[in-house]
Amino acid sequence: MARDNIDDILSELGVDPAAAAEEARRQVRRADEGKRRHSVDRAEQAFSPLPAVPAGQRSFAHNITVSADPAVPVAPTPAASPTVGEALSAVYQPEADAPTTPQADLAQALLAAGVATAQQLTAARQVIAQSPGRRLSEVLLEQGVDEAKLQQCVAVLAGVPFEHIDLAKGLDGGFDGKLLQRLTVEFCKSRGVLPLRTEGARTVMGVLRPDDVFVLDEVRRKLNTPSVKAVVVTGFELRGALEIVGDSMGEKVDVSSLLSEVEESDVQVEKKHDAEVDLEKEAAESPVIRYVNYIIQQAVKEGASDIHIEPAEKKIKVRFRIDGELYEMMQPPASMGAAIVSRLKIMANLDISERRLPQDGRIRCTVQGRKLDLRMSTLPCAYGEKVVLRILDTRSINVKLEDLGFDESILQIWRGLVNAPHGIVLVTGPTGSGKTTTLYSSLRTLDKNSMNISTVEDPIEYHLDGITQCQMHERIGMNFAAALRALLRQDPDVVMLGEIRDHETALVAVQAALTGHLVLSTLHTNDAPSSITRLVNIGLEPFLVAAAVNGVLAQRLIRRLCGACKSEKAPNDEMVEFLSAQGMSTEKVWSPKGCDKCRNTGYSGRVGIYELLTVDDTLRDIIVRNPSVSDLRRTCLERGMVTLRADGLKKAARGLTSIEEVLRVTESTI
Repeated sequence: MARDNIDDILSELGVDPAAAAEEARRQVRRADEGKRRHSVDRAEQAFSPLPAVPAGQRSFAHNITVSADPAVPVAPTPAASPTVGEALSAVYQPEADAPTTPQADLAQALLAAGVATAQQLTAARQVIAQSPGRRLSEVLLEQGVDEAKLQQCVAVLAGVPFEHIDLAKGLDGGFDGKLLQRLTVEFCKSRGVLPLRTEGARTVMGVLRPDDVFVLDEVRRKLNTPSVKAVVVTGFELRGALEIVGDSMGEKVDVSSLLSEVEESDVQVEKKHDAEVDLEKEAAESPVIRYVNYIIQQAVKEGASDIHIEPAEKKIKVRFRIDGELYEMMQPPASMGAAIVSRLKIMANLDISERRLPQDGRIRCTVQGRKLDLRMSTLPCAYGEKVVLRILDTRSINVKLEDLGFDESILQIWRGLVNAPHGIVLVTGPTGSGKTTTLYSSLRTLDKNSMNISTVEDPIEYHLDGITQCQMHERIGMNFAAALRALLRQDPDVVMLGEIRDHETALVAVQAALTGHLVLSTLHTNDAPSSITRLVNIGLEPFLVAAAVNGVLAQRLIRRLCGACKSEKAPNDEMVEFLSAQGMSTEKVWSPKGCDKCRNTGYSGRVGIYELLTVDDTLRDIIVRNPSVSDLRRTCLERGMVTLRADGLKKAARGLTSIEEVLRVTESTI
């Protein structure tokens, strides 16, 4: 077709022939330029303000698709949600059904699951506060928390599975021995990991700490595996598996062949130099001095009666006895153990070079403006020396009789016994039941100006003004009997014996009572009627006991309910049955709750419960017949004696303590 015909046709259609020709030429030029341009220039991001991603690298925020040229993204497609980079996704890839519990506080999770109590968590936080670097789970395990349940909570919070290691199968399905051999037992012990099995391209690793991604990455590099799946296991099972492997991988060695290659001179033993000078130097260093002072200050601040410093293989445990219960407070580094003990020995003027024999000493110091005596005792043990410090605070014994917890009727009778002109008055109970405090408070009620009051003690715990106090020295023959005989030549009115231990002391005490002196002393018996039979069993004649003894006071110390958090609740069926048998109200009982002021125990301070036996003429006639303990106790109850448990239940009804605490303390009595 001729060009003119085409132009005519275009003109008839209303199209300008020149414009159409120019448009056709432009399209041809664009097609030619497109063929000559590089793929970089054709990309949508060619003139982006940010440079293109170099080859071989990926973005953590997008999944980039490569089309024609692998060096440049042609059309980036943003992901629906951010994904973990290749470096971290190789460490752990969650399963489709993995738990999605949000991250929460481990302490709250353990408390909600009932794995740990509020008291245990509070004690653990105190240990962590005093020992930086400790983990909550580690401290709770030392307190006896169930490790399997604890690790299950850790697994839920970390969003990883929890598994038990089948120790019975061992290398035959319990865990992977080949992978363990590549990692080495030492590596697994130090890192707390164990290869369990292989699932496809992934290696399943049992771990104690799922949050330690660096250890898992190290495992991935050592095993040269593309990815690692972490599952939480217990430390007990992990250590057991490694012990099994250690036993199974042991090879039998021909001892004779080894000995043939060894000479006696191959190993030379070096003499061990004594560390006495080094210990003395370390004990004098400022950090050790400050730490020992800190321990004592914290004990006084918490109201502790004893400080226990107990060495172990890899740690030192410092515990305080508060309200009769031991609480772990801090864990100093094990390397400081010898220096701490040496520092305390220097303070008590003991021999720091003697570490094989027990030693006793006394430390006098001033803490927060209060003068204290610390009675120190050391005991050699497997990993060093254990030290126990008894804190003797004069403020703890400067207590009036009215504040000890006596009922008004019992208090009046006790005052009459203490003010009697002659006779024996006994206070009984186990160690730590407050006998010394009761006797000292009773002595303060006496007139020291008009009376000659003397004591024989072993040791002298507290110094009293206006009273002559004698210290025992068994090694040189200065025992209770010898001291009491000497005091009887000093024109005494009242004599306090630390304890009646043997027949000789008991006989001298009875003679002193029968010759017109008042003798106060202690015995270690569970209740008041047992003291009468104990004196007879020591060797005294029943008629002497009946004539000399005026009264016996048995006592215990029970924890007082915290005034800030104590509450009333309805008792359970078992408690209702017990309260009904005791004739008490069964509607509500006082119970401990726990708060920050009482370390979540529900108790703060202690109060005494008492059982007073007064020996009158009728009872003297019964004692002369030498009755058994059960018969004498039955007679005392018939005559109206209030037992320890009955006195404790009265205090529980008034809200001073709880029924559970009374039953715990008076378990050995009726």
